[in-house]
Amino acid sequence: MTAALATVLLCIGYLAFTVDKKQENFPVPVVLVLIGIGLSFLPYFKEIEVTETMIYDVFLPGLLFVSAYQFSTDALRKNAGIIGLLSTVGLGLTIALVGLAVYWIGGWFFSISLAGAMVIAAVLAPTDPASVVSILKKSSPDKSIADIVDGESMINDGTSIVLFSVLAGIYLESQSFDVLSALGEFFYVSAGGVILGVAVGWLLSKAVHITHHRDYQVMLSIALAYGAFQLAESFGFSGVLATVSAGIMLSWEFSHANKEDHYREALSGFWDVVEPSLLSLLFLLIGIEATEHLVWDNWLLAILILFVSIAIRFVIVGGTFKLLAGTKHEAIWKKALLISWSGIRGSMSVFLLLQLGVMAAGGAADELISLSFSVVILSLIIQSLGIHPLSKLLESK
Repeated sequence: MTAALATVLLCIGYLAFTVDKKQENFPVPVVLVLIGIGLSFLPYFKEIEVTETMIYDVFLPGLLFVSAYQFSTDALRKNAGIIGLLSTVGLGLTIALVGLAVYWIGGWFFSISLAGAMVIAAVLAPTDPASVVSILKKSSPDKSIADIVDGESMINDGTSIVLFSVLAGIYLESQSFDVLSALGEFFYVSAGGVILGVAVGWLLSKAVHITHHRDYQVMLSIALAYGAFQLAESFGFSGVLATVSAGIMLSWEFSHANKEDHYREALSGFWDVVEPSLLSLLFLLIGIEATEHLVWDNWLLAILILFVSIAIRFVIVGGTFKLLAGTKHEAIWKKALLISWSGIRGSMSVFLLLQLGVMAAGGAADELISLSFSVVILSLIIQSLGIHPLSKLLESK
């Protein structure tokens, strides 16, 4: 992508962010994706090539760091149980149940293997709160809902990559399934990423105190966001979990510093500009890339899979709440419904789809990719637009 194209896309993103300042009626990511789909038909934008490396190495570290750094450590402590279960055991259970549902429903429309169905479920497992967290904070009186959605998304991005790699390998027959081997890889990649991220985050938080110059503190935060990611990946750890852990660690260290406001003001002044810029480019590119995969006949199947996956997530989230807390029955299921509907698919799902396209030689997974892209786009549009009215409806009841 050329500098001129990036500049044009940033200008379009600026205009999109000014459409709905409250981001209630038309969440900006949805607007950007739809604009991106429209742009894909213009010759000027056809030269854009969206790759999995671009999304993974350029966009995700910055966006993950911002989410983690801005995430309240108090909220993480209060909701650690539900966030931890949903992003690990809950994620695995969701993939298994959604995979079985896709295998059963998909068989009505076209020939699909169980391994292929599980790959689709793994692609749809990670959630992207960019579209809904700001809406949830404004429209829902229960502030813990936005914290759970945001916290779960940061962690399940890392776990979903590991599970996707195993399932995609089985589907493409490049590796056999071994439970102990899969669990060993999962713990190695996940624990390594977390430990490295915490260590680097702690080290950089101490380095910040060496200088009081804000520009240099911002430089360190950039090094932390992208450095932790690349360092973890070089060791075979999860770069996603490393960056998230580093951001949370930095935030925690700042909360115990004498000049917390000074440090946060310096970093926020920079990252509050970078975040919408990255989001603008990313969701416009998702729309441009998705168009070629949306020309197919099984849209009914995509709709069925979307709502079945939401229903399965609803049961798992509600069951997890019931397991952890003695909350009143009605309150549990209202909360679970809003969290389940907020589990929107986005940038991580697109990355996994692009990676699957690279892994599958000769277009072996084209049908799975088209189906998954359709569900992702439907999820972005339907769930994002529905979150505000749903939260208001549940609040009124």
